[in-house]
Amino acid sequence: MAGKYDALRSHLESEEKRLTDDLEQLRAIAYPTEERREGSPFGKREEEATESLELERRLALEKQMREQLADVRAALAKFEEGTYGKCEDCGKPIALERLEAVPYAKLCLNCKTLQTKNAKGRFPSG
Repeated sequence: MAGKYDALRSHLESEEKRLTDDLEQLRAIAYPTEERREGSPFGKREEEATESLELERRLALEKQMREQLADVRAALAKFEEGTYGKCEDCGKPIALERLEAVPYAKLCLNCKTLQTKNAKGRFPSG
């Protein structure tokens, strides 16, 4: 198993470091020193609305990054367990092409397709 997955493991390790660094950077700028915008015709309300929007965006980005980091770490743990590249649903190997596209994929393409179809069937569209 080791040979064909070495590049994927290296990529996952690099991705883990990048995401960890990016999250730290995002948290560092999350609470900057108090700045006041001057000259706004709408005053404090506009400032608070802008800050609220920025906070929502930052929180959404942080959540997405934390979820991706968790997926990357789970994939790296699978290397240690010897289960990397196996579908979590059916246990069959995940195609190398899929792992190259999404190195932290948990499901083979067939199981992922079924999962997506089932999820779409549960929620009314529109």
